[in-house]
Amino acid sequence: MSDARLAIAPSPAPALTRGLMCVLAVGAGVCVANIYYNQPMLGVMARAMPGGGVGLVPMATQLGYALGLLLLVPLGDRIVRRRVILAQMAAMACAMAGAALAPGAGWLVAASVAVGVASSAAQQIIPLAADLADPRRRGAAVGLVMSGLLCGILLGRTLAGAVSAWFGWRAMFGLGAGMSAAITLVFALTLPVTAPNTDVGYGRLLGSLVTLVRRHPALLRASLVQGCLFGAFSVFWTVLAWRLAGPALHLGSGVAGLFGLVGVAGIGAAPLAGWIADRRGPQMVVGLGSACVVAAWGVFGVFTGLAGLVAGVLILDLGVQAALISNQAFVYGLQPDARGRINTVFMCVMFLCGALGSAAGGLAWNYGAWRAVVAVGIVLPLLGLTLHLAAVGRHPYR
Repeated sequence: MSDARLAIAPSPAPALTRGLMCVLAVGAGVCVANIYYNQPMLGVMARAMPGGGVGLVPMATQLGYALGLLLLVPLGDRIVRRRVILAQMAAMACAMAGAALAPGAGWLVAASVAVGVASSAAQQIIPLAADLADPRRRGAAVGLVMSGLLCGILLGRTLAGAVSAWFGWRAMFGLGAGMSAAITLVFALTLPVTAPNTDVGYGRLLGSLVTLVRRHPALLRASLVQGCLFGAFSVFWTVLAWRLAGPALHLGSGVAGLFGLVGVAGIGAAPLAGWIADRRGPQMVVGLGSACVVAAWGVFGVFTGLAGLVAGVLILDLGVQAALISNQAFVYGLQPDARGRINTVFMCVMFLCGALGSAAGGLAWNYGAWRAVVAVGIVLPLLGLTLHLAAVGRHPYR
């Protein structure tokens, strides 16, 4: 099936003003932060709901996000994107309220899946920014929105750690519900209406994802490489609260959240990585980013105190974000008229790997504590680096 048959003639898009760009950036950050609030609060939630089920919450949230990427993000090509975003944002506020009121671990896991599905609205916001932007400034516009998203990933943990330390984990989910409702109202007042890109049926739209993977093997390769790095990233953030609360450090969820501030330095790598990728090609940056993630887990294994955790997380976030921007720059150039669906494939694979990383990190902690976690954490980026180097030799990035 030709992707050309999926396209319809676009209508002129409204201008993307600086104010609207900022609104989109904040909205993307609020959406994606909901996925990560649970990570620094795991210790607090586990004490409130003993039995082990709480350990599944990070994996459930990321699996829900991957499901939303697969099933909902392609709808932005078929339905007016504003409607899809508003519907998902409203559902996100309800899901966060459900998590705040969950009576037990089972309900919390179910609510976490719903939070993840609805939070995939973040990946509707980025293509909307690209649609609205002047082609000459599209990179800057998407970069600003991505910066908001990255801030949400990292600072959401800081906020959750502080709120849960003072007011409890239910208060954080309640606050998240309120922020989601507030940004939904702002979006309802500010988001313009843009024409959909296709009028084909939903089944054919999903089927075109398979066509894209078959047509562009490099898309799956880049997605798997980034998935390995994101899996290693998820291993660390899933077990961090337990590591800090353990007998070696005796620190609480507030300190776990503060590690998000350290990771904000990774956001600074995004524009630099994009600049280098534009001039030297993405393969060098992806390779360096992968090597940084391997090095970060080496630091975690050798320097087991608080200083080692701080240094390691700085290197970890720099590596993951640099590789992410470079891999995105590469895959978006594979087929410009299918960027939305390419984004679906790339992000879906990445977050599925992230969910597996969260699960593997939790199991490793239960069976072998920090040593086992470090072993899992270092194997994943080594696998990603191996895939990258093997593919570069046979099929260089172009």
